[in-house]
Amino acid sequence: MSKLVVDANYRFIAAYQEVNARISQRQQALTLYVSLVVSLLAALVALKPGASGGELPVEWLVLGFPVASTSLAFLNYKAERAITNLRRFLASLEQLGNAHQELRSYNTDPQWAQGANKARRYHDYASAVLVAGGNAIGLGAVIRIYPERIAETPVVIWISAAIALFSLLALLLTPRLSYRPIR
Repeated sequence: MSKLVVDANYRFIAAYQEVNARISQRQQALTLYVSLVVSLLAALVALKPGASGGELPVEWLVLGFPVASTSLAFLNYKAERAITNLRRFLASLEQLGNAHQELRSYNTDPQWAQGANKARRYHDYASAVLVAGGNAIGLGAVIRIYPERIAETPVVIWISAAIALFSLLALLLTPRLSYRPIR
């Protein structure tokens, strides 16, 4: 019985396809976040006092904004860790037989790897802007539409703001996890 071995080229192609899938997942997470925030805002407006929503638990609904932000931060973290791991694997394949010394290597050469990280950082900035804006708009809408309810339970706003701030910081720190080539 012969032993089958998967060629390094096929492994490289498969790993790059996985990197592209992870990048797509990051984009889809942004879309999911925007959809959730817009839905929460619509629900807040639809439930405003005078529209038979005065007795509904808006205090619970307001927590949806930081929950959505935290979910985005976790999904962003997961994708960045997966991309970093895959790029390490790709770099090891680029170095087989010292090929990286003869050919340009995207994952091995710091110049190319850092350029990719800088480009991906804009996704993190976009995520941070969306989280800051989404939470500011959401919490501001709650305070404006339901001032009496929030006056009764201000801790909900403080908890929501703290969780939102945590997720914003997590998104801003994500670039520190980016792949760095090891030579």
